[in-house]
Amino acid sequence: MRAEKRKKKRKVLFIILTIIGLFVLCTGGYAYYLWNKAASTVASIHEDLGKSGKRDKQVDVNSKDPIAVLIMGVDERKGDKGRADSLIYMTVNPKTNTTEMVSIPRDTYTKIVGKGKMDKINHSYAYGGTQMTVDTVENFLDVPVDYFVKVNMESFKDIVDTLGGITVNSTFAFSYDGHSFSKGEITLNGEEALAYTRMRKQDPKGDFGRQERQRQVIEGIIKKGANISSVTKFGDMFEVIENNVKTNLTFDDMWDIQSNYKSARNKVVQHQLKGEGTKINGIYYYKVDESDRASISNELKESLALHN
Repeated sequence: MRAEKRKKKRKVLFIILTIIGLFVLCTGGYAYYLWNKAASTVASIHEDLGKSGKRDKQVDVNSKDPIAVLIMGVDERKGDKGRADSLIYMTVNPKTNTTEMVSIPRDTYTKIVGKGKMDKINHSYAYGGTQMTVDTVENFLDVPVDYFVKVNMESFKDIVDTLGGITVNSTFAFSYDGHSFSKGEITLNGEEALAYTRMRKQDPKGDFGRQERQRQVIEGIIKKGANISSVTKFGDMFEVIENNVKTNLTFDDMWDIQSNYKSARNKVVQHQLKGEGTKINGIYYYKVDESDRASISNELKESLALHN
């Protein structure tokens, strides 16, 4: 069972890089067109971040420096900037062949850097966008963020429909937002996939269970996307990415990571922040155990070869 779980976790390591990579790693008459279209798409979704204040110098992926990536799943809708409801911090070290991941619960009670107040960590995006979210995560874990990948969770619907549906394995039966999901292997359309990733309160694992279902959908997208053969579908998918993804990774960065960091997928360490729910002024928060936070922070620093 544990071996199977580790295998599943390996599949989601380079989430957006893999999705984009699917569109450029094909053969035949489409290859040149897709390569140029992929490069154009990556250029259009680029958003500069700058060097982390917790780094003495910028990391170099060509030299195989250990890197830190923050994956942000934001719930942006029309007229609503949304919040960062999914935050996954990931270190990748090709020299030790290790990847470490920690999912930060969206209700985590912490200091919002730049806002001067304590609040839920997912509110950092609503207050100050990507930069404030990155600064807040860096402060919370006391580690640098070298790269970020921001995905609008609403895009799951468009991606899944473009692919013609995906298959996931639901660990229990539940209903949410007018949709019913049975236990076991199920096929989802776009609307169903979105509802599947949003349910939280019925899950015995709470926020952590929700994050697992989000990863299931991403795995399903990757698996189905690998079988795309239509130029029309590729074009539709590139359009979805252009409208719903932002990253400070360049096209060259992505290829260097794909070639130089593959070995880090061989060993995956998954961290879970221990804590407990509490209410402050009638509002629910998740208070992370300070000793556990410090312990995980030290492990992440070690993975990044940072020395105090």
